[in-house]
Amino acid sequence: MASYRDTHGDDRERTVRSGGGARGPSQRQLRAGELIRHAVAEVLTREEIHHEDLIGVTITVTEVALSPDLRQATCYIMPLGGKNTDKILQALKDTGGWIGGQVAKRVSLKYAPRLHFRVDGSFDNAAHVQGLLKRSDVAPDLVSDQNTDPSGDASKDDGDESDDA
Repeated sequence: MASYRDTHGDDRERTVRSGGGARGPSQRQLRAGELIRHAVAEVLTREEIHHEDLIGVTITVTEVALSPDLRQATCYIMPLGGKNTDKILQALKDTGGWIGGQVAKRVSLKYAPRLHFRVDGSFDNAAHVQGLLKRSDVAPDLVSDQNTDPSGDASKDDGDESDDA
């Protein structure tokens, strides 16, 4: 399951702090978010959406973040290939009411959540981190880290001190 994001439009991941502050989502939010994500993906793949910008477009729903009252759902999407994201996002916003109605038929919740669509930036972030790891000044550190034992010992003990008496 993907990480939880703030439903107020901020792409920063929430962190759990001891002693109060922001908390992560509840189990209920996570479960309902997964149900809605599957339903939205099913609607986008199997239903006939009558919008010219969505015809023949494959869209991945990477995550659905729900508000604590489960009435607002932010759907993070990425079109296949990452092209025309602005046009596709606007088309999803235009058809969001109809998609929400189809989702409400598939998911049994007390209230049908209002769907908001946002482009998922995690793919760009992953590509950026991958690029940083491939830099010539970072690559030698990665090679030396792979040659050491995960416990931090440079050499392994082959059991010379075992007692077989």
